[in-house]
Amino acid sequence: MNYAETLQYLYVRTPAFHRVGADAYKPGLERSRALDDALGRPSAAYPIIHVAGTNGKGSVSHLLAATFQAHGLRTGLYTSPHLIDFSERIRVDGQPIPQQRVVDFVAENAHLIDRLEPSFFELTSAMAFDYFRRCKVDIAVIETGLGGRLDSTNIVTPILSVITNVSLDHTQYLGDTLAQIAAEKAGIIKPGVPVVVGEVDDKAVRRVIADKGDECDTPIFWAEEEDVLRKVRPLPDGRWEFESTEFGTLIGELGGSFQVANARTVLTALNIFFHPPVLRKILPEAVRQGFGHVVEMTGLAGRWQTVAHRPTIICDSGHNVGAWTRLRPLLNESAQRHAHLHMVVGMSSDKDITAVLRLMPPRATYYFTQADTDRALSADELAKLGAKAGLQGTAYATVPEAIRAAQAAATTDDMIFVGGSHFVLADALPLLTQN
Repeated sequence: MNYAETLQYLYVRTPAFHRVGADAYKPGLERSRALDDALGRPSAAYPIIHVAGTNGKGSVSHLLAATFQAHGLRTGLYTSPHLIDFSERIRVDGQPIPQQRVVDFVAENAHLIDRLEPSFFELTSAMAFDYFRRCKVDIAVIETGLGGRLDSTNIVTPILSVITNVSLDHTQYLGDTLAQIAAEKAGIIKPGVPVVVGEVDDKAVRRVIADKGDECDTPIFWAEEEDVLRKVRPLPDGRWEFESTEFGTLIGELGGSFQVANARTVLTALNIFFHPPVLRKILPEAVRQGFGHVVEMTGLAGRWQTVAHRPTIICDSGHNVGAWTRLRPLLNESAQRHAHLHMVVGMSSDKDITAVLRLMPPRATYYFTQADTDRALSADELAKLGAKAGLQGTAYATVPEAIRAAQAAATTDDMIFVGGSHFVLADALPLLTQN
């Protein structure tokens, strides 16, 4: 099989959550452990930082990876979902896994796939662990896919665990209260392994995480309480200036006010990160480089990403209530700075769509659309729900059609926002970033 045939085989042979949703969900760690054992336990071959959280875990994971790369460490990075190509999920020093390695891994382990019948994410996680071992990485940053306790990645014993925050998402799998979801996220906490917690706005969430820390006899560092930032300042170009206590002044490349919390989380992790013989202390220059060049160094995309000017076009993959609570003030501010706001929005059918729509700015023109995935809510249905939420616009059958309509209507002083789901960005970015 070639690369395209291999991916098609994976999508058909191993159910993929990002494509079909609930039908691909296989809770439990038995298959992941069996795969890891059959491959010679590659997950234990290098130090790991394990990152969970409802929102922010992608930014935090990429910032950590970029910093380690800048420090001179050969760094593995495993994230999900991908936006354009499967290989984005597995990177070493920012470079995606070679397509041929994907082909070879599947061919070499077809017997395991037949015997164990893993999910797409279980097999992908095993592929990442194996590839990082082959590349002899010095450290790997591993992002959970869904939850934490039963996530395929939770077979690892990391040197540091990170929980960015807890908000409502994937309630059909993780529970319908913040405390229940917190218990799932806290499932990545291991005995004696330090934990960094980014944001906690709910007392019940804090209690759940604290209790799990006590149970595992491990220290918990609450980033909001750590003295890691003296001052923060937004820059005119959308970046942030962070005056840190340990690493000097940092210019954060990623835009959006939520990056302040992400910065606190990352800096707290770096402050406590001492793990000989990997490293004893992160060099300040490495932190400055990682914060300032994370997109180039790791391939991060879709986090309040400006892809064009005149009109300004911004893409963001936020897809749940927690993310849109953070996006709303940014969009309201953007609406004040631009002549008019155009919103190209599509959503997955398994999200709390009504709650998210209520957070979207009413003073905008909407281009409701649907991504090329089975999980997408139809554009017509989304437009109906949008109208009920006071959002006026038109339905478009595909993301490219919606974007072209927004571009045709926008003036040079307007802003176009594209988002609502990772899948919308997957369809949008090839169009918006082509030369």
